[in-house]
Amino acid sequence: MKNCKTSVFAVLSLVIILNGLSTFVVVVQAGAESKVHIVYLGEKQHDDPEFVTKSHHRMLWSLLGSKEDAHNSMVHSYRHGFSGFAAKLTKSQAKKLADLPEVVHVTPDSFYELATTRTWDYLGLSVANPKNLLNDTNMGEEVIIGVVDSGVWPESEVFKDNGIGPVPSHWKGGCESGENFTSFHCNKKLIGAKYFINGFLATHESFNSTESLDFISPRDHSGHGTHVATIAGGSPLHNISYKGLAGGTVRGGALRARIAMYKACWYLDNLDITTCSSADLLKAMDEAMHDGVDVLSLSIGSRLPYFSETDARAVIATGAFHAVLKGITVVCSGGNSGPAGQTVGNTAPWILTVAATTLDRSFPTPITLGNNKVILGQAMYTGPELGFTSLVYPENPGNSNESFFGDCELLFFNSNRTMAGKVVLCFTTSKRYTTVASAVSYVKEAGGLGIIVARNPGDNLSPCVDDFPCVAVDYELGTDILFYIRSTGSPVVKIQPSKTLFGQPVGTKVADFSSRGPNSIEPAILKPDIAAPGVSILAATSTNKTFNDRGFIMASGTSMAAPVISGVVALLKAMHRDWSPAAIRSAIVTTAWRTDPFGEQIFAEGSPRKLADPFDYGGGLVNPEKAAKPGLVYDLGLEDYALYMCSVGYNETSISQLVGKGTVCSNPKPSVLDFNLPSITIPNLKEEVTLTKTLTNVGPVESVYKVVIEPPLGVVVTVTPETLVFNSTTKRVSFKVRVSTKHKINTGYFFGSLTWSDSLHNVTIPLSVRTQLMQNYYDEN
Repeated sequence: MKNCKTSVFAVLSLVIILNGLSTFVVVVQAGAESKVHIVYLGEKQHDDPEFVTKSHHRMLWSLLGSKEDAHNSMVHSYRHGFSGFAAKLTKSQAKKLADLPEVVHVTPDSFYELATTRTWDYLGLSVANPKNLLNDTNMGEEVIIGVVDSGVWPESEVFKDNGIGPVPSHWKGGCESGENFTSFHCNKKLIGAKYFINGFLATHESFNSTESLDFISPRDHSGHGTHVATIAGGSPLHNISYKGLAGGTVRGGALRARIAMYKACWYLDNLDITTCSSADLLKAMDEAMHDGVDVLSLSIGSRLPYFSETDARAVIATGAFHAVLKGITVVCSGGNSGPAGQTVGNTAPWILTVAATTLDRSFPTPITLGNNKVILGQAMYTGPELGFTSLVYPENPGNSNESFFGDCELLFFNSNRTMAGKVVLCFTTSKRYTTVASAVSYVKEAGGLGIIVARNPGDNLSPCVDDFPCVAVDYELGTDILFYIRSTGSPVVKIQPSKTLFGQPVGTKVADFSSRGPNSIEPAILKPDIAAPGVSILAATSTNKTFNDRGFIMASGTSMAAPVISGVVALLKAMHRDWSPAAIRSAIVTTAWRTDPFGEQIFAEGSPRKLADPFDYGGGLVNPEKAAKPGLVYDLGLEDYALYMCSVGYNETSISQLVGKGTVCSNPKPSVLDFNLPSITIPNLKEEVTLTKTLTNVGPVESVYKVVIEPPLGVVVTVTPETLVFNSTTKRVSFKVRVSTKHKINTGYFFGSLTWSDSLHNVTIPLSVRTQLMQNYYDEN
């Protein structure tokens, strides 16, 4: 029954935190002969949505032989941002449609799983400062942020509309009623809420909507969508904390921006996952384009191997392309498969792809050993102090026939008496949150009183159920504790509650889980584009899964970093309504911090930890104030995207259908290096290459910029001209970059930068170069 939903949320909350460190996973569906397929027709040929939908039905009617069969087959009609439809088809029927000249491609539906306070002050957007981007834009009041996710919990206080003006005049959407949700749940803050389930139901025919824990409406079951929406544009709430930690004001970046939720992700009770049909995702994006959103935020993606942006199965890239052509900036999470290289997702060059960093915040937890040595671990423990208690590391002392297991994954095999009434030390190399959760469960069931987990220091920090004392330390500190245990016959330990530490000396790091470049689809396109805080972010959630009675939780993932950027984009859009998505992306990338806000270097977590480079954080850590006045931007338009698709070998006919106009690729084809991104990435430099970039002046009309080059190691970079002059008649200027290598062997990537400066503005792009004198499978990537 629906009123029994609360009981499972304590368990689900752990799953969602883990899923915050995952991206959507494609699930291969097996089933009946007829399956959902997406028929993509490219740019729509008519402005009347009803006419477009009728043309879709006619196409199905001609294929299936009757109006009734066509109606029963149809799942979605995409008629606003582009033309296409989703329908239940057999393989042979799908093949017949794919052979039609007006059809760009036909692809089977696929399914995905969900990915997942201090932030805004840290980034310099304090409400208390009367002269910053936040206040200059009236906190984004006229901007609409569309969120495609798992739904919204409308009763959350972050969606109150106190003091917010009328709904923006360009809004055409609305609120859709459903289970436990009516139009009265919307207001001047949460101005839109729709749900899309037809693709999901067409595949999961056994889904029981009556018995399901999810709500067949825009209402959020998992809390993920509510959390993401809060970060992007939630209204401010004061004195919010997680169990007394990280207390303060919770709000979104654009705290007066309007939120429109598009629920396309549904809970599967039998698998205990939240999954999203690509047909539903595409329909959600299509509706958002019609409704008038200014920003689209998607904390979703896929795992390796990725589909190229021109692949029929890359539905997010397809929907995003049409959104960008309509002036909507699309922000996506980069994925949570780090720290391995070449793992970043959502790599289409028209998407703003986001990496995750930590904040300048930590939760030191004092561990006092019996020899009075104090070790600072990390935890979110707010229970009472655990006085001196027996401490054990399960290992054979050499005089016992009993087996002992000190690995966190194997604690289950220890006898209860080994752990009962004690604090247990264990070691793990696993990155999965479930490893820690399981170890805590084993210790609790055995009667243990606490656990100290030695693990990679970059792994994500999450709270333990029931406020059980569980403290994380790195391997070095874990080994110190182990040596103490071995040095005495009666080791003891005291664990004190965690504290919250802000500012220095806490350093900013790219999160261990954050997916890294280089781009595995097109290495010359730098991804991620930018980084933002995404670790232990406090925001609203469904009250069914809350850790406090006001409905707030901490979660981590690039899912949490992406809406930070969405909030920044909303503020930039409010200030510069005429800027294109490419100009907004350029402003964000070229003004980013390459150090933290205190001037300290940013490291990238991993094994080993290293200084962060463009493959970790793109242009760097977002700097909203600087992004508002970048001086110059690297802009892009429809013709640039068409040239890009020509450069990577996309079919001319398909390009023409995609962009809605005839396109002929040049021979020889254009160079992808000339694509006007705010970055230069050269993956295969043999001797030398020359590329062209173009800058548009968005600063003072009369401006003169000089170039400053930080060349990568062993690479010679020459820029012509060295000075750019802008005036009332010259607003766009191109320059050439000649890059040559002095290396005599194949190398890995080396990094530098190229900056145009007028003393007031520093327009910086990352420069990444790999020398490849000969292609060799065994060379370092």
